[in-house]
Amino acid sequence: MDEEEAIVMEINEKAGQIVETAIHNAVEYLENLQMRQQMALEEPRTCPEKEQSYAIKNINWTSCEEFTVNNGIQQIEDYISTWEFHESWLHCTDFLHEEELEFCKRYHYRMNWSLPTCRKPIPRAIASIYFIIEISKVKPCTFPVEVFFYLESNRLEHRPGTTRFREKWLKDIIETKINLMESIFF
Repeated sequence: MDEEEAIVMEINEKAGQIVETAIHNAVEYLENLQMRQQMALEEPRTCPEKEQSYAIKNINWTSCEEFTVNNGIQQIEDYISTWEFHESWLHCTDFLHEEELEFCKRYHYRMNWSLPTCRKPIPRAIASIYFIIEISKVKPCTFPVEVFFYLESNRLEHRPGTTRFREKWLKDIIETKINLMESIFF
């Protein structure tokens, strides 16, 4: 056997060892992964010591027959008082318009949020939350009004009593507006 054949055999032997090691490691990795997945399925989903109980708060909304535009503003303010947000946030609520539909009437409100500071009492941007109070024409008038809200630049509909408000939503809207303004040069 000449020297070239010896080198080729040695290379083949080393390559075989590398392949065997790679296969062994891959099999071991997959077995561990499978075991972790099985353990995750068997574990309870919530750990009592880690679980934070949070009840999504709501208010008793007025009945359809007792609803007025001003009552709507007061009810929205009452609902907002159940939210958790820092005291530095300021907001105001405005009635926008009434919309007549086939089976209901909708009353549209806008709530503007800002974070004024001592250094910048006039905020650089505001965030808006739009509330819609719906008065059914087909349900009994003693039923409560339907309420939903959405944030500007977002089409996801939130319902009181089912969605937990996040202060971060407002911060993200304001931050996005400020970033946009800074990127535009006149």
